[in-house]
Order: sequence, then C-alpha cells, then structure tokens
Amino acid sequence: MPDFTVAEDGFRIDGREVRLLSGALHYFRVHEGHWPHRLAMLRAMGLNCVETYVPWNRHEPVEGRLHDVGELGRFLDAAGAAGLYAIVRPGPYVCAEWENGGLPHWLTGRLGRRVRTSDPEFLRAVDGWLEAVGAELTGRQFGRGGPVVLVQVENEYGSYGSDQPYLEHLVGRLRASGVVVPLVTSDGPEDHMLTGGTVPGATATVNFGSGAREAFRVLRRHRPAGPLMCMEFWCGWFAHWGGAPAARDAGEAAEALREVLECGASVNVYMAHGGTNFGGWAGANRAGAEHRGALRPTTTSYDYDAPVDEYGRPTAKFHAFRAVLAAYGDGPPPEPPPAPPALREPVRAELTRWAPPAEVMDALGGAAREAVLPPSFEELGVDRGIVRYRFTVPGPRRALPLRVAGLRDLAVVSVDGVRTAVLRDEDGLIGDVPGPASVELWVESLGRVNYGPRLGERKGLTGGLLHGGQYVHGVRARGLRLAAFEEEGALAVVRWRPAGGREPGLYRGAFRVPEAGDAVLRLPGWGRGFAWVNGFCLGRYWSAGPQQALWVPGPVLRAGRNELLVLEMERAGTMRPLLGPVPG
Repeated sequence: MPDFTVAEDGFRIDGREVRLLSGALHYFRVHEGHWPHRLAMLRAMGLNCVETYVPWNRHEPVEGRLHDVGELGRFLDAAGAAGLYAIVRPGPYVCAEWENGGLPHWLTGRLGRRVRTSDPEFLRAVDGWLEAVGAELTGRQFGRGGPVVLVQVENEYGSYGSDQPYLEHLVGRLRASGVVVPLVTSDGPEDHMLTGGTVPGATATVNFGSGAREAFRVLRRHRPAGPLMCMEFWCGWFAHWGGAPAARDAGEAAEALREVLECGASVNVYMAHGGTNFGGWAGANRAGAEHRGALRPTTTSYDYDAPVDEYGRPTAKFHAFRAVLAAYGDGPPPEPPPAPPALREPVRAELTRWAPPAEVMDALGGAAREAVLPPSFEELGVDRGIVRYRFTVPGPRRALPLRVAGLRDLAVVSVDGVRTAVLRDEDGLIGDVPGPASVELWVESLGRVNYGPRLGERKGLTGGLLHGGQYVHGVRARGLRLAAFEEEGALAVVRWRPAGGREPGLYRGAFRVPEAGDAVLRLPGWGRGFAWVNGFCLGRYWSAGPQQALWVPGPVLRAGRNELLVLEMERAGTMRPLLGPVPG
C-alpha cells in the first residue's frame, strides 16, 4: 500500500512529491444527502483534497452518550468515492464559529478555564473522545485504503494557551488511538502563536488570508525545514447577527491564493463551501482586541462568501479560483456537476395552531429546580435553548431599582405578568419596582463563545437578580433544550390553540410541495426564534439581519404534505410564511 509522508521540503506519496490543494467543507454543516454534490464541486474547482473539523459536542451532547460518530466515517467514505484526499481536524477544540468551539457544555460548565490544558479531568474526557474518533479513522487512512492523509493536533492553540504537556499528550493519544498518518498543528503566523501552538511530532502549518510570503517567512523562523502549508486560507468571512454580510472581492482573493501557490506551498481554502449552522449550533464571539467585549452571535448561514455558496452554487470566486488552481493540479478539473433538484414555484405554509411559551416550557422542558441562586444553563443540562427563571421580590417595600447581574445572553423580563424589558449581556436595569413582586426572566442562549479567553463561559443568569442592591434569593428555574422539539412524540403532549395572534410561542402548520427540492423559508414580520421542517431544525432566524431567509435542503422535504414548526420568542408575523425557490 502507498505511504503518505512528510519530507524536508514537502509531502510525498511513495517518494513522489504531492501538493495538497484542499478545501474546507464541514460534513455537519451540509445535509448528508448533499455530500456527493458538494464534494464534486470541490473537484470541479480544481481541488484534490477536502478538510473537515469534527465537533465533539455534536457527537457527545450528553456525557457518556456518543451520538453517530459514524457520520464522520460516512463522510470520509464519500470523500474517497469522490476522488479526494482528506484532512481531519478532530479537536478536541475546533473553533469553527461553532457552539463552544466544539467543546461539550457539560465539560466546560464543570471545568471552566481548566479546559484545553493538561488538567487530568480534562485529559480523561479528551482521551475518550479521541478514542472514538480514532475508531472511525483506523481503516480510512491513506495506506490503509482510505483518503485521510493528515490529522490535526488541537486547533490554533497558540492563540489560546501555552501548555506544552497538553499538546504532547494529544500527540501521544492520537497515536495510541490508531492514527498513523502525519500529524499537523495550525496557528497564526506570529511568533507567540507558533511558540505556544507547535509541538514535536507534528508538522507546523499557518493560517492567514493574505501575505503568504511574509507568513511563511515567520513559519520558517520556527520550522526551518518541512512542508509549507496554509491550513486556513481565509477566502471570505462569517457574519454576526445585526452586522453586515461578509464579502471579499473574487479577483483579490484569487491573487492571494496564487501567492500561496507560487511559494510552493500546499493550501486549504477556508471555506470552499461554508454551508449552514443547522440546529442552533452557531457560536459567538466577544468584541474587542482581547475578545472581552460584547457578545456577537454568528448567523445561521455560514455562507462565508465561499467559492461554493450556501446553496451549493458556483460563484465568481469559484471560477477565479478554478483558473488559478488549474495551473497547479494534475490535469484539467472536471466540469461542475448538475445542481440538485430545487423548488420551482413558491408555496405558502399555513400556521394553524399555537401554544403559549409557558405551556411549551411545562410540556417539553426539563425538571424544575428550586435554588437559592439561579442555576446556569450548564447546571440545568441545557446546551442550546432557553431557561425560565422565576423570582419573588419580598415586600412590602418601596420601588427600588431592579437589575440583573451576569446575564448571558438575552432576557425577556416580565414583572407581575407584564412584559417590562428585553436585556442583553451582561448587567442591565429592569426598572424601579416595588415589592412584593413576581419577576420572570426567559433567558435565551445566543451561542457560546467559540474563540478567545472567554471560551467555555457559562450561560444564563450567572450573577443574579438584585433589588436596591440586595440579592433576591430563592428562584425556580426550568430549562428547555432545542433537542426536545425533535424527540418522538414531543408535540403530542403540547396543548394547542388556534393560531392567529402575534404572541410569542410555538406555532405549527403545514404546506404541500409537488416534489422535494432545495428551497428557502421566509418569515415576514417574525422577530426571533427557530424553525423546523419535518423535524429538522433549520436554525435560528432573527429580524436583526443580515440573514433574511433560512436554507431548506431538498432532502428534508417530501412530495406532498410537510410540517412546519416555529418557536417565536419576540413577536409573530404572518401566519402564511413563504417557502420559495433559491434566490438567483
């Protein structure tokens, strides 16, 4: 069997030099039914390799209960069938603009800043995760009949920490888990990042969006020999809710890519196809140079202004990159594959049933917990979702300022049954309130931080409720996980009423299509919430923009009747949402 090896000046297959022309495509951001098409699009762009992260929290949402780790194996099989090499980046931390950077909430909630270190409890959990990943990689590595040529150790660790024993442990654990192909690290092309993130036993690579010659010059200061590779060539960027859509000129990006290749380097285009943050898995960032400012949640769309757009179509950037890559491949790239089936005519859904938020919480939420201080999302076992906190301000007492402390992320506040305020991260004033009073806070997670020193921070009301500077002790809390809406029989226990108002709550309805095909869902007038089609969570929608529609993969639909479920947290809009063709 052939071997893939690292030489002083590049990568080799049985001694023959090979340049990796890779593109990032995350299997978990693309419906499995679309994998063959998207992989064929990478081949048509002139790439010979695909790269993917592996999100730990998606595959172990509850401690000790692994969920479909085989999805990685199926994707790697699809990559091999498409004629592509593969790079796997299993973390344990992945960043990726993904919830909690891929780390499970049950682990970060318990360990806090001890994650991503050689802390024994963290390493025990990591060992179990990498053992599961190794089982999927064992027979799928190059030289064993599979496509995997590189496996990454951690991810951009030099941007976060400097615990060398931690990185050394990961190298040993990956080898012990059956990884035989070369290992790599990836970091920014800065001295402190390369000092903190590189480790013996792994080839160092760098991440950047431009300035390849200077970036590789910095890398050579730390690694005088070995392959040159840009593990993340940032050809676009992601967007935050309430911000502007990402855009990068196709010609300028193509020239930056050409510079990478002129250096004799391998490359991984990040992203070749961004896809979608289905299921509410989008992460968030903290503003500011040191990532300690306001929370900036990432949109459901992960289009990334990539060469292959969110809907799987070639863009101007695709054609510009194809022209550059053609000079460095083994031959002319194949033509793009035919587009998957798509909805031809718009249809209207009819939302006919409604349930108020409190009843949805009582029907689908977890067990209520009474405590002196408000428990966090992590303590209530909520990864993605909502927590309701109920307090009683004692009295009689005069009106005093009522405020929250340590709020993460967004709270809708009611006092004595009247909606009073909507607060955002971190501390906020509700208003002057006399006692006694009943106070209810619905706190919604907008996505856990995926990058920087506030990685792993807890969600919910982490400080407390204060009245006149005095803590209001005693709370009843209940959590509602997004996953609860997808459990078999869940909707049968909800008490439904006729729909028609504009109140928050859970809305249910149906629509018919003549045949399955790719589409988008528009919710005119709706505020903020989540949508499901046939039990598949499309992700968060939000009138804050810039995203205006939710992507509906064709394999989710079926000819005939389809069900739509909408959980609205702010205000309902039209009872006839529009399912339409992909915009031109």
